[in-house]
Amino acid sequence: MKINPYLMFNGNCEVAFKFYEQCLGGKITMMMTHKEAPSVEHVPAEWHDKIMHACLELGDRLLMGSDSPPGYFEAPQGFYVQISVPEPAEAERIFHALAENGKVKMPISQTFWSVRFGMLIDQFGTPWMVNCEQVA
Repeated sequence: MKINPYLMFNGNCEVAFKFYEQCLGGKITMMMTHKEAPSVEHVPAEWHDKIMHACLELGDRLLMGSDSPPGYFEAPQGFYVQISVPEPAEAERIFHALAENGKVKMPISQTFWSVRFGMLIDQFGTPWMVNCEQVA
């Protein structure tokens, strides 16, 4: 069994996933708009270019997401997407890339459990933890 995060966006899923692809070094393997779906006739025209489903491959894991239908978006709360990175320099790079135009909740630094750990909310409202798995 694998558990993969599914993120909901307020109309900016496409931009967010292209940003994540760049920051995290993964590959977008699916980006379907509502106009490409069989149910397009049930979707308002202004929603046709919004993302129905996106998938970003990150090694053996997936990050998935979509745009919430109008009136259904809720800001994320009560969770963080956690990234485990084996090298301190890569943890720093990912943290600072994701933090661009976002809000740092805990600057990346050494902790008692790792050589690098930090928390942030990115410019799209997604909360992230970046953790370097090396022993401190």
